[in-house]
Amino acid sequence: MHELVQDYYGRTLQSSADLKTSACCDASALPAALKPVLGRIHPEVLARYYGCGLVSPPLLEGCRVLDLGCGSGRDVYALAQLVGERGEVVGVDMTPEQLAVARRHEDYHREAFGFARSNVRFLEGYIERLGELGLEDASFDVIVSNCVINLCPDKAAVLREVFRLLKAGGEFYFSDVYADRRVPAAVRDDPVLYGECLGGALYWNDFLALARAAGFADPRLVEDRALAVTDPALAARLGNIRFFSATWRLFRIDGLDSAGEDYGQAVVYRGTLTGQPERLALDKRHAFDAGRVEPVSGNTWRMLHDSRLRPHFDFVGSFERHYGLFAGEGLAMPFDTASPAAGGDSPATPAPTPSPTPSPTPAPATLGSATRKSCC
Repeated sequence: MHELVQDYYGRTLQSSADLKTSACCDASALPAALKPVLGRIHPEVLARYYGCGLVSPPLLEGCRVLDLGCGSGRDVYALAQLVGERGEVVGVDMTPEQLAVARRHEDYHREAFGFARSNVRFLEGYIERLGELGLEDASFDVIVSNCVINLCPDKAAVLREVFRLLKAGGEFYFSDVYADRRVPAAVRDDPVLYGECLGGALYWNDFLALARAAGFADPRLVEDRALAVTDPALAARLGNIRFFSATWRLFRIDGLDSAGEDYGQAVVYRGTLTGQPERLALDKRHAFDAGRVEPVSGNTWRMLHDSRLRPHFDFVGSFERHYGLFAGEGLAMPFDTASPAAGGDSPATPAPTPSPTPSPTPAPATLGSATRKSCC
């Protein structure tokens, strides 16, 4: 499949207008704070971008960030502004034509950002074989990816490499396409469906199993959206499979339980994160109002305490006493478009089971930015 993807994204597609589905076309509004960031990016880089919108977690200043499947470099150059001149963004892609576009405009962006030196690098290679590129263990604070992992034939290897490269407390923040069942061979082998991010989509429960096997004990869903395939011919080939675009965050944190456990702990959001003085969302189901004591599971406590989010919270409790499973931590399919719970770590209702027609209304914005194309 590597050759198929290289040909599709390197030669068949010349701009996002050439895509046959909306799986990689941004249909959502970009947050106002990020519009100036994209406004400083070269037009050719923007035109050759086929990802899932701008996936940008918060608190990136000074971070070292890796972008998997960077393509023409749009997200790399956007993130380069957010990490600042002291940070660094490394982009990896296997398509020479795309990397040529990214590299051609490196000096343009350095000057546009007002940096004395460039803070980006572009490497050609496969995202499941990052060790071949000389990237060292535990060397990145954040790893991102935009609708790319579904194009990789060995997704388990990608997750293992991500875990290896993340520093302790670091996170993998990414968008991709998922299915409500295992995709049959006829769909996987269809070159258009594969190139359009559908044929290689993982069944959501298989993704969770792969993530946990790689070391990410508690994957957190940030937001999701049901996809509509409007092309009649493509829809007929897909049958009854439902596809979802989803943004996840996976933390590399030691000691996480396999499920949310109750240790009688709580946290208080200080209201100190820029742009979010009143409320901060960790993920789709866990949000925190400033100044309010919120009970949390042990896993959520660790994600906040052992990551770069720590300075923005006060922490109550320890792991000395265990009270059983934390309420509301279920195993049903996580995808829907309901609003996150009103606050804290205990949702008002358990995660819903699959329904025939998920609501098309997108979830409210959460911590960071994952403005996505209609499929991502």
